[in-house]
Amino acid sequence: MSEPGVRAAILAGGLGTRLGGAKATAELAGRTLISYPIEAARGAGLPPMVIAKRGSDLPALDCELVVEPDEPVHPLLGVITALETWGGPVIVLGCDMPFVTAPLLGWLSGHEAPTVAAVLGRVEPLLAIYAKADAPSLRASLEEEASLRHAVERLGPSRVGEGELSRFGDPGTLVRSVNTEEDLAEAEGLLSG
Repeated sequence: MSEPGVRAAILAGGLGTRLGGAKATAELAGRTLISYPIEAARGAGLPPMVIAKRGSDLPALDCELVVEPDEPVHPLLGVITALETWGGPVIVLGCDMPFVTAPLLGWLSGHEAPTVAAVLGRVEPLLAIYAKADAPSLRASLEEEASLRHAVERLGPSRVGEGELSRFGDPGTLVRSVNTEEDLAEAEGLLSG
């Protein structure tokens, strides 16, 4: 039996406290923040699924919603939930990443998992492809309360650096997430410019 194809998992289970509430429903240029990575995934031919906690504040979704356990509140749980739900490779994105592009995601989907973007020498775990085989190591890291970056580093992933990412835009912008009101204003300026 062949392995399932690649899907995109958009993590939306965080609290969004620095942004003052749910990131997924924050408005950016007349759209919800989560609509950007969902659209990029679709444009790359990757069926999107949103991973969130029960009761997460989400806009109306036109894709699969996967409910992760209520505890712990940690992005690793979203990655593990996506891998265990789908069973095949997943490209993981944050719901707060409005600058990822369909061409970038399509290109990344052709890489062997685990492969992670790296910008300024730092891995970006929420622009990466993982396989179900990575789940046990990630779960062990979750039980140890390791950071997401540390957990991903333990996988020994391949890295795609700025030279490769620059084909799809400015690497720093591609991996940029919106965490605060200031970030939201800056993103608005980038999108309008």
